[in-house]
Amino acid sequence: MVERYVMSVDQGTNSTRCILFDHRGRLVSVAQREHQQHFPRPGWVEHDAVEIWHNLRRVVPEALSDAGVEPDQVAALGLANQRETTVLWDRRTGAPLSRAIVWQDTRTGPLVEDLRKHPGEAFFLDRCAVPPSTYFSALRIRWLFDHVKGVEQRARDGEVLFGTMESWLIWNLTGGAGGGLHLTDATNASRTMLMNIRTLGWDEELLDLFGVPRPMLPEIRSSAETYGEARSVLPGVRITAALGDQQAALFGQTCFSPGEAKCTYGTGGFLLLNTGGDPVRSRHGLLTTVAYRIGAQPPAYALEGSIAVTGALVQWFRDRLGLISSAPEIETLARTVEDNGGCYIVPAFSGLFAPRWRSDARGVVVGLTSYITKGHLARAVLEATGWQTREVVDAMNADSALPLRQLKVDGGMTADNLLMQFVADVLDVPVVRPMVAETVSLGAAYAAGLAAGYWSDLEVLRRNWHRAAQWLPGMDPGHRESEYDNWRRAVERSLDWVRPARSA
Repeated sequence: MVERYVMSVDQGTNSTRCILFDHRGRLVSVAQREHQQHFPRPGWVEHDAVEIWHNLRRVVPEALSDAGVEPDQVAALGLANQRETTVLWDRRTGAPLSRAIVWQDTRTGPLVEDLRKHPGEAFFLDRCAVPPSTYFSALRIRWLFDHVKGVEQRARDGEVLFGTMESWLIWNLTGGAGGGLHLTDATNASRTMLMNIRTLGWDEELLDLFGVPRPMLPEIRSSAETYGEARSVLPGVRITAALGDQQAALFGQTCFSPGEAKCTYGTGGFLLLNTGGDPVRSRHGLLTTVAYRIGAQPPAYALEGSIAVTGALVQWFRDRLGLISSAPEIETLARTVEDNGGCYIVPAFSGLFAPRWRSDARGVVVGLTSYITKGHLARAVLEATGWQTREVVDAMNADSALPLRQLKVDGGMTADNLLMQFVADVLDVPVVRPMVAETVSLGAAYAAGLAAGYWSDLEVLRRNWHRAAQWLPGMDPGHRESEYDNWRRAVERSLDWVRPARSA
């Protein structure tokens, strides 16, 4: 009998990755290509959507070739994607109308301030369950309408399509301008500020407010169902799943029960807590989001705490300051000292996300004295990720009747044992890492395999999960709270840095 596999494409902030998984959830082969980051102005972050599509066309055959697998051995294809990143493209030619505006981009800040004044946060929380923020896609659509000549009218004339990255890739995979499918899933749609969190359909009041014409929007589908067959790259292979990358990681970590949580440490940090079948409205700065929806089953919801800068701080330490030559060196450097020496780094490069949501914040380094060495700075870089995680967990515990008992972790930063121990210490709960570290890709594969009948049910997926490492808390409680207080005082000094321009 010929072995069959499930393929996952993870279109992330920095790269596009293709992975094949077998029936036991084991990684068989991987191919990856980075794409260029464009920073045309301070606070602006852009990607070339065509470059990303071309990278997908390269990594898929590379992954197949490396494994010695033929396309007809692929049982299903699932996609995970960087969320909120916004692409507008021409329906007839398939050409993007501009570079994609990335989720980290803050150019929509003035619009956020206007929306907070009118109609106010409550209007949005009641409908889409997220507050006005530079994070979400609808504001990027509005910005493009206001700043790229003719785009709004062309959208109203039915000539322009909108999508996040999974929509763009699925459209191209299934035929593009020659009849490609224009769709998204409920997890990605819940990040646009345009979807009603209860009906899982586009909300007319939100569309009217932002001036977004419905014909440019993709059809909202479940996270795991048969969308159609690929006509390009993998002709005849069924595309059966799409999830936002952080929801995919939750799924890959098999957090299927209320109270189970994971945190992915990549460019940013993303902590999701499964809250079950009812959306929990946060009163402490978290986001309510769709966790996943399998076929026609009711959706599962989650609370999310999004941290803008975690791994990106290590990259800054390496690339901008030149204090290390590779990311893993930061742990070695941090271990040259016993503590942070009284130094704290708040990496508010693009403002602060959960639980504060302060676009006026900017990064600060506090507590500098002549005693501080680059080792202390390295430790402060790592500790910044731990303390930001603690703030999110405190908010989750306040919002949910299910206090966190254990945190599952994944992402590149989990290779740093010093950091993971610090996270366990400041949260005062065990931190565990699975055998398969590529949980975003695995989650997309699991959802695709479920929809295609490759796996029978969620319990089969649970049995595939195995622990690779565990860190237990060991910090003195008094010291933990003292250091946490210092961190919060450091954060206060990052606030109110960006102020509205004075009128002439």
